[in-house]
Amino acid sequence: MNLETWYYEVVSIDGDYANLKRTDIESDDEKLVARALLPGEIKVGSKVKYEMLSYSMAEQG
Repeated sequence: MNLETWYYEVVSIDGDYANLKRTDIESDDEKLVARALLPGEIKVGSKVKYEMLSYSMAEQG
C-alpha cells in the first residue's frame, strides 16, 4: 500500500474547524478540517502533516 504524505499550514481557526492550505504543492485551495482531527496544540501558522489517515505536527525547519 502506497499512502501519500501531504503537508499543510493552518491559515485560520474558526471555532471547531481549521482552514488548511497545502504547502507541498502549488495551490490556493483551502481545506476545512474539524479541530478534533488535528493535534491539540495547533495555532494559526502551525505546520501539520497528513499521513496514514491522520494529522500530526510537522517538523519545523
